[in-house]
Amino acid sequence: MNIPISREEALELLKKYNQDESDFVHFLESEAVMKHLARKLDENEEEWAMLGLMHDIDWGITKENVSEHLSKAPEILRDAGFDEEFINTVISHGFGFPLPGLEDKERTENIEHALACSETITGLIHAYALMRGKKISDMEVKGLKKKFKDKRFAEAVDRQIIRECEKLGLELDDFFELAISAIKEIKDSVGLS
Repeated sequence: MNIPISREEALELLKKYNQDESDFVHFLESEAVMKHLARKLDENEEEWAMLGLMHDIDWGITKENVSEHLSKAPEILRDAGFDEEFINTVISHGFGFPLPGLEDKERTENIEHALACSETITGLIHAYALMRGKKISDMEVKGLKKKFKDKRFAEAVDRQIIRECEKLGLELDDFFELAISAIKEIKDSVGLS
């Protein structure tokens, strides 16, 4: 997998297509979780972090018409020099969603499961932190697990996708711990304490 641009250049590219601050919170949290997951699984941290950071590159220009999400990403990423392996992995996080050409596809590679579960768990953790007065510094797995089991809490967060961590050989509790730790490290950048 080729990472043709620096993190700073990646952030500039994201800003070109995404203006919403809350989207950047998601990008940064996904990057952090992917980086920690790569470290845990002895994978390439730079590649996995960049996937987390860039996975929703076209969200800002497609969210008004969600059915277009991930349709603009390949061209944007190609123009920035990313290879097809990187692009295909980015697209894979949309597999199974009602998006043209993606609804019948399934993730098969570890890196695909990693990206999907990592970017999805950020929604659950951030919602729980907001409920706790934006506090993540003392968040515990036990509390997050309770929210995970409550289908009404952050109901848009797909619990089955989070469970894809198990395809990586990680227990749910271990993945929760890893993801909480990752986001704790960047709490100041994402408006948490």
